[in-house]
Amino acid sequence: MNIAQQLRDAAATRILVKDGAYGTQVQARRLAEADYRGGLDLARDQKGNNDLLNLTRPGLVGEIALAFAEAGADVLATNSFNANRISQADYGAEHLVREMNAAAAWIIREVAEREAQKDGRKRFVAGAVGPTNKTLSLSPRVNDPGYREIDFDTLSDVYVEQIEGLVEGGAEIVLIETVFDTLNAKAAIHAARRVDPELPIMLSMTITDLSGRNLSGHSIEAFWASVRHARPLSIGLNCSFGAAQLRAHIAALSGLADTLIMAYPNAGLPNDLGQYDECAETTAAQVREWCEQGIVNIVGGCCGTTPAHIAAIARTVAGYPPRRTAEPTRRTLLAGIEPMVLAA
Repeated sequence: MNIAQQLRDAAATRILVKDGAYGTQVQARRLAEADYRGGLDLARDQKGNNDLLNLTRPGLVGEIALAFAEAGADVLATNSFNANRISQADYGAEHLVREMNAAAAWIIREVAEREAQKDGRKRFVAGAVGPTNKTLSLSPRVNDPGYREIDFDTLSDVYVEQIEGLVEGGAEIVLIETVFDTLNAKAAIHAARRVDPELPIMLSMTITDLSGRNLSGHSIEAFWASVRHARPLSIGLNCSFGAAQLRAHIAALSGLADTLIMAYPNAGLPNDLGQYDECAETTAAQVREWCEQGIVNIVGGCCGTTPAHIAAIARTVAGYPPRRTAEPTRRTLLAGIEPMVLAA
């Protein structure tokens, strides 16, 4: 049985749990620049380069992954959100991208297999792919709206390099997350299909305002219309706001998508210092409303969430039935900023 079917079968019996935020856990350890750099000869300051820790502090990354696994996570994502050539250019570490991703996947795969041996429960290894700091849909120049810093083929190549590293290290699924630009996500989908046409894909959009649109202006419905051709293993929302603010948007997506719904919100909204104050039980109580409404198959945490948040969520969702997948639509559905139905 392939990985996609294994996850679907597990999600048919219960609501699954995804892990929480690596960045939050790394920041809590107050690492010095030398901790990030390790013994590597890099010209630029490496403080804040969390992805580099896969090479220089693999034990630390494994410790975080284990804490999430022990908290009850079924889906363990790799610490590779910015492990791509574009994002790593800020640190002068582009040449380490493939090695960085392979190490990220290997660390999580080892934790997943070790935990599965203890209780026989499969943990799924999802290779996390972030949006980069470039956008295909928008110009960074106010006076030149047609300008783009990067083109589709180049971004696809960037993602191929990252995904090849993740697969080499043992990632079973590609998680294309925090999608603020739908075209960037399509480049990542294109890259995943180039690496392996059968590689399972999970997609997660981030909305930038309470109207439910991402930065490129797509509504949730338009986003689904734009990416459903990829037949993702799951689709959903992450980051954005807290669970309470996401509920209506998740419900809308749940009624449309003929695949699993995964949602992993921030621990509320950040305070004036950029910190997240929402406690684990508060987040879990809000997630309970999703379960009671029957709109989710997989839940977890994004910015500000800790192993305590994931443990509270895991306790909360236990016993609730998973969402029933929507029926496939039998119509032509296209998308601009809004979806367009051409034929019923």
